Amino acid sequence: MNPKLIAFLFLFLGAAIDTAGDVVMKIWVVSNRKTVFIVGLIVYLAGLVLLSLAYRYENIAVASTIFVTFNVIILSVVSWIFFKEGLTLMQISGILLAIVAVGLLEFGGK
Repeated sequence: MNPKLIAFLFLFLGAAIDTAGDVVMKIWVVSNRKTVFIVGLIVYLAGLVLLSLAYRYENIAVASTIFVTFNVIILSVVSWIFFKEGLTLMQISGILLAIVAVGLLEFGGK
């Protein structure tokens, strides 16, 4: 399998898991239950393991930028659907610019 595709899959899945960690931590803030906090940390750790695996196939700066961008995109959709939190036009523009940045990082290299 193509190493770039493997990295991309690790990064997307890791960001999705990291988003789940973000949601668990939001629940912890509301509930203030210690067990929810611990679950959130474990979920975050799983996402970061996938980010670390992506480093085998992708430059660390590029991989981290892609990971964070995926996380922001997925989290924006999840927060809009589940928490009814909207985005301003400026914030949406920022996310679109981040997508362009990922494209430049991914396809502008060697």
